[in-house]
Amino acid sequence: MKIDKNIIIDNIKTIFYALVIAIVIRSLFIQPFYIPSSSMEPTLLIGDRLFVTKYSYGYSKHSFPFSPPIIKGRIFSNSPKAGDVIVFKTPADNRTDYIKRLVGLPGDTIQFISGDIFLNNNQILKSRISKTDIIYCGKQTIEVNTFEEKLPNGKIHNTVYLKNYSFQNSDVFNVPEKHYFFLGDNRDCSKDSRYLTSVGYVHEDNLVGKAQFIFFSSDFRIGSIFYFWKWHKTIRFDRFFKRIN
Repeated sequence: MKIDKNIIIDNIKTIFYALVIAIVIRSLFIQPFYIPSSSMEPTLLIGDRLFVTKYSYGYSKHSFPFSPPIIKGRIFSNSPKAGDVIVFKTPADNRTDYIKRLVGLPGDTIQFISGDIFLNNNQILKSRISKTDIIYCGKQTIEVNTFEEKLPNGKIHNTVYLKNYSFQNSDVFNVPEKHYFFLGDNRDCSKDSRYLTSVGYVHEDNLVGKAQFIFFSSDFRIGSIFYFWKWHKTIRFDRFFKRIN
């Protein structure tokens, strides 16, 4: 059987154009992410798939796959707001994607005192809404207090703390110019800006995008998504298209 070279060439062109379009959309507009850890519970659960808008804060080299050095600094930059849930590249390797909540802006001071957060010497208000919740920390389940926290700009979100507040006190964190301070909502089970050697302050160029909504969610710990007869247990239908607060 004779193979038509024109058909092969047309198929290669179609694949090439499709890849280019996918890269452009992923780099400039919207990108899917998967949540592999429990550091943002209860806001984000392991197995959540979400969309992140790349245009929210402008673009840097980290907006593109493999972070090629094609942009110096940040272009079309927009400042994020305290309380935003943001994907960023960790300063430790400028490669690994983390997702956390923005708490400190450039010039802010943050300090933990007896488990409470003080932002610019003012305590971040929080009210307990539950003291019997069970969440994950890695592979373990832990009992936590759930609080509703309110940032100075009015942003309200839920956070969880161990009952004995494993992270109780800290020195003062002074957020440098053009840097941001992030925390996980699962406060006692999150590697974030409190740990200066592993994450620390995040430069504005490392921001990837703003988390907008969950489009799919499944709990692989119950069973594989391929076992359709277990979908009523593994797939979290109530989280589909849920906006991220």
